[in-house]
Order: sequence, then structure tokens, then C-alpha cells
Amino acid sequence: MDNKEVALAVSRSIMNGDWKTLDGLLADDFTYTGDGLVFTKSQYIGFMQDLKAAMANMHMEFTHVMTDGDLVSIRFVTTAKNTGKFMGAPASNKNLTINGIFMRKILGGKVVQEWQTTDLLGMMTQMGFGALFGYSVAVGLFKINPKPPVMKPY
Repeated sequence: MDNKEVALAVSRSIMNGDWKTLDGLLADDFTYTGDGLVFTKSQYIGFMQDLKAAMANMHMEFTHVMTDGDLVSIRFVTTAKNTGKFMGAPASNKNLTINGIFMRKILGGKVVQEWQTTDLLGMMTQMGFGALFGYSVAVGLFKINPKPPVMKPY
């Protein structure tokens, strides 16, 4: 696969809940930095497992894809229904549209780094006042750092 296909395959494996494929696409020393979070490979997979479990009918549209050597940047629009707890917020059973951009660095056919920015404020606002307020107070006022995600067996 070329770098563009590797980068897109990561997102597709997440949407499909195919954790074995995702694990194989990420380098052992993979790191994620985004939205104030830093994850190792196993923490990233755990976070994505939590996201997938909290969002039904998840679909990602890749609106812009740009490749520059070993870097692939993708603007995405994700639609899903929030049916489970996510980032400390209870399920809202609301349909969400989530916008963001990520950049993945690919070496030797594996993703070694990802940088991402997501419209978390927009997502939490769509989930409802309780999610927005709880997240804002916990992270902003009390500076509560959530426990790192844990990868579940697959």
C-alpha cells in the first residue's frame, strides 16, 4: 500500500472495529498527539475502542487528502449516534457531526505518528449541555486528567 492508503486504512479499521488490522498498521513505537492528549499505541487503540463502543453507525467521510512524502493529512467529517458513555459524558442518543483534521507519518508501511485536532467543543455541544458542562468543569476548572485508555483484548 502507498502512504495514502495506509493512512486511510487506519481510519477504516477503526470504523469497522477491526482492531487486529489497526494494530498491524501502527508501528510498535507509534505515538498520538491531539486535542490535549498524548497516547502510546495501546492507549490509542483503547481510546478508539471506547469511541467505537460509544458511537453507533459511525461513518467517516474523507473530504480532503494531501500527501507530502511520508506525511498524509486528511480532513474528515464523522457522523454517528452517541449511544454510550464517552470521555466521561453519558450517552445522549443524539446524532453527531464531528469535524477534524489529522496528519499521519508513515515509515516502512506503518504509521509512526499521528497529530490530530477535532472540534471537541462542537461534539460536546451536540451531545448536550451536561456533556459540555461536565467536560469543561472537569478539564478546565479542576484540571482533572482522565486515566489513559486501556486496549481491550480483540
